[in-house]
Amino acid sequence: MYVIVDLCVVPLGVGVSVSEHVAACQKEIRASGLSHHMHAYGTNIEGPWDEVMAVVKRCHEVVHQMGAPRITTTMKLGTRTDRDQSMAEKLQSVHDKLDT
Repeated sequence: MYVIVDLCVVPLGVGVSVSEHVAACQKEIRASGLSHHMHAYGTNIEGPWDEVMAVVKRCHEVVHQMGAPRITTTMKLGTRTDRDQSMAEKLQSVHDKLDT
């Protein structure tokens, strides 16, 4: 099954700045080879379900290894069975309507 997720991993107990932890998670996402797009409050990732969930797990492992005793993660996800649709196609559909 193909999935698109919006992932936000927040380490707790590491101080105010979490950019170092976010960067470490981004490196794991990049290494996965999955299509992704980081934004101000998270990252969109798309691909086969098991591969996407594996990189989410890997983000948790790496951030814990960096010393975060707790992590809170929010994730929205969507799947379709009627047709294939990428993140880019979803965005383009809205942009097309804005242009009319």
